[in-house]
Amino acid sequence: MPDETSETTAAPSLQALGISPAAEAVYRALLSRSQATTDDLVEELQRTPAEVTGLLSDLEGLGLVNRMPGRPLRMRAARPDVALEVLVSRRQQELARVQLASRQLLTLIPPAERHRPEDIVEVVVGPSAIAARFEQLLDRTRDELLVLDRPPYVTDSARAESTVKSLLRDEVTVRGIYAPEAIEEPGALQAVQDAIRSGEQSRVHPAIGMKLAISDRELAIMPVGADEAVEAALCIRPSVLLDALAQLFDLLWQLATPIVVPDSDHEPTDSDRSDRELAALLGSGAKDDVIARHLGTSPRTLSRRISQLMDNLHVRTRFQAGARAAGLGWLSPDPEGPDRGLVQ
Repeated sequence: MPDETSETTAAPSLQALGISPAAEAVYRALLSRSQATTDDLVEELQRTPAEVTGLLSDLEGLGLVNRMPGRPLRMRAARPDVALEVLVSRRQQELARVQLASRQLLTLIPPAERHRPEDIVEVVVGPSAIAARFEQLLDRTRDELLVLDRPPYVTDSARAESTVKSLLRDEVTVRGIYAPEAIEEPGALQAVQDAIRSGEQSRVHPAIGMKLAISDRELAIMPVGADEAVEAALCIRPSVLLDALAQLFDLLWQLATPIVVPDSDHEPTDSDRSDRELAALLGSGAKDDVIARHLGTSPRTLSRRISQLMDNLHVRTRFQAGARAAGLGWLSPDPEGPDRGLVQ
C-alpha cells in the first residue's frame, strides 16, 4: 500500500466527514484546552484572525464547537465521541441514499445494455487500484463474502481484517479457504484463529492456486499472477464466468479441511491448556515449523510435545490425536457438516 496509509493510521483525518485539514487543526487545538478566544487560536496556529473566524464558523455549523457566554467571545470544542458520531451517522445516511440512487439509476439503462459482454470483466492495474477495488468489494457486501486466500498480498491486512470483523458483526456470512502458505506467514495463524472466534468459517486446502473474493455472488475480484507481485486483477460482474467461480469455491469448500481453535468453554483445568492449543494447531494443517514459531518453542521441543500429547491421549498417529481431542470436546466443531478439521 502507499505511504499515505501508514500516515492515516498514525494521524486519523476527519476529511471523510467534510472537515478540512485547517478546520481540523482548529478543532484539535480547542480540544487540548477547556476554551479559547480567537486571538488564542491565531497565536497558536499562526493564522490570520479572518481565517480562524471562518474556520470556527465552519466547525460551529457542524456542531463541533460551541460559543461560551460573556466577552471576549470564547469557543469550546464539543466532545468528539458525541459530535463526531452524529456526523458519522449523518454521512452513513447520505451514503445509503446514494446507494439507493445508484440502483435506481441503473434501471434507466436499457436491459440489453446493462450486461454488455465487454463490461463483464474489467482489468484493474496497479497495487493501489487493486487494493481500493478490494475495499469497495468488502464495503458493498451485505449477505455473503467468499475468499480464496494465498500470498502475495497488496492490501492493508489490518484494514481488511477490521472491515471483515465489521461484516461479521453485521451477521454477514464470511467463508475463507486458505492455502497452507497463507497461514505460514508470521502472525497469520493467530489472525485466522481470531477471525474464527469472531464468526468466520475458515478452512485450508493444499491446492489453492489463485486469490479470489466474491461478494454476494454478484461481484468478484481475482488478482492475475498468484506467484509474483500482483500488478493486475480482474473484476468480474454477473455472468456465467462469475457463476463458475462461485461453483469452484463451493467445490473447494467441500474438499477443504476446517481450521479449528481450542474450545475455551470446555477447559477443565489450566494444565490441559497447552495440549488443547497444540491439538488445535495440528488440526489447522499448519506445518511443524509454523506451529513451533507460534508456540515460541524449538522444533525438537515441539516434536517431544507432540509425542507426549499422543501418549497422553493413548494414540499412535496425529490423526488419531486430533480425533481423540475432538471426541473429548477440546476443539470447536465446524459450523457446517461433519468435523473434518483433523489432518495427519
